[in-house]
Amino acid sequence: HTEDELSRSSHSNPGKSLVNGLKTNPASNSPKSSLPVPMGPPVYVDLAYIPNHCSGKNTDPEFFKRVRASYYVVSGNDAANGEPSRAVLDALLEGKSHWGENLQVTLIPTHDTEVTREWYQQTHEKQQELNIMVLASSSTVVMQDESFPACKIEF
Repeated sequence: HTEDELSRSSHSNPGKSLVNGLKTNPASNSPKSSLPVPMGPPVYVDLAYIPNHCSGKNTDPEFFKRVRASYYVVSGNDAANGEPSRAVLDALLEGKSHWGENLQVTLIPTHDTEVTREWYQQTHEKQQELNIMVLASSSTVVMQDESFPACKIEF
């Protein structure tokens, strides 16, 4: 599809949007067609927050192929809702394997979960091969009566 066709189709279908390149109906939030996002160069950023608390609903290997970050933040801490999703963590490995360059990537989990621990242990060799480092919190921040783990990132 050309850009003009994509533009016309988005104006002729009010109430629909694109999620990972798929047309969706906000009411049902399910893919309606396989209209791909036009290919272009990948986007390089310093820091990317993995969408939807690292849920598998909106993030796949294509996200990691297109959004290339030095740091990815994983914030999920809800096992009942599949957050963080093992599939998304695996998608990082899959997407990064297509970069063609071995840039350092740091994954920053905001919570220590069973899913992230198991993924780390089971894929550690692949992480090293792809130059992916998982950053564990090494500091504690105390604010008022609350304390929590934290890390500092410098650019």
